[in-house]
This record gives sequence, structure tokens and C-alpha cells, in this order.
Amino acid sequence: MSEDSASPPGNPGQLVADSVEACLEIAATWHAWDGRPLARTVDGKPNTWTPAKALRRITDHLIDHLHQVEALLAGAPSIPDTWHGRFATLDADWGRFTEADYDEACSRLRRLGRWYVLRYAAAGPAAWDAPRPGEWTLRVIAEHVAGVRYYAEQVGALPVLPDG
Repeated sequence: MSEDSASPPGNPGQLVADSVEACLEIAATWHAWDGRPLARTVDGKPNTWTPAKALRRITDHLIDHLHQVEALLAGAPSIPDTWHGRFATLDADWGRFTEADYDEACSRLRRLGRWYVLRYAAAGPAAWDAPRPGEWTLRVIAEHVAGVRYYAEQVGALPVLPDG
């Protein structure tokens, strides 16, 4: 998002927390995953997705930008991101996705989402749009991170049989 786009009022960290909930709503169906990779094309390149890979990318994205926010507020340089990103499918990404995995993801991701809300609240509204040369504002970072649902959408909601 650009810095001059219309921004909703209130704590920008809530955008991230809301996106985490949207991701978890999609992930609630992933216990139905049959183990076959989901093939996508991203930027003209083949890209393989599994539930574990989507959760890894969601988590990495939240951590990466939360670190960016903390470094900006501390006036310190951030550590560059060297993760392999969405174009690498790791061996661990092929694991089954069980109900317990979903519960763990809920605990982990909700805490990370809330961390944005709390950190932005502690920084205060004056910090949200403060210019930082060569960097995004905190609001723009939150708006960018709110796009994290992209990773969940790569797997999508899987069909689940009705109760009964």
C-alpha cells in the first residue's frame, strides 16, 4: 500500500490481527488435506503449496515485519530477511496437518497478531504515521502485513464433509 492511500481509523495493528483470523478460518479446513501438493504459478514460476508451507510463510511474514517495527521504534537497523520464502518448499512443508496442528497454529498466530495490536498501542497514534526516511510508516507496514492472508489463500478452504 502506498503511504497516501486512505487508511482506516484506529490501531493499524488490528488489521494484522483480523488477517490472522481470516487465515485461521481458512486453515480450519486443512485437516482434510490429502497430501497432494497444490500447484500454483507465481510471477510466472511454478510454485508448490501445502498447509504447512502456508503456515510457515504466514508466521515468517508476521515475524519479519514485527522485527522491522521493533527495529524502527528502537532506532536500530533490522536484520535482513534471509528466509527462502514462497519459492522454496522445504521437507518439513510436506507434513500432515492434523487438528492438533491447527490448535498450535491458532495459539501461535493469534499471539503474533495480538503482538501487533499491543505494540502499535504502546507506540501510540503519533508513531503510526511518523515519517522514517527510507522506510515505510508503521501504518503502511501493518497494511502490508494484513495481506498475509495471501498465503492461506494459496491452499484455500478445503471441502469438509457435513456433520452426520
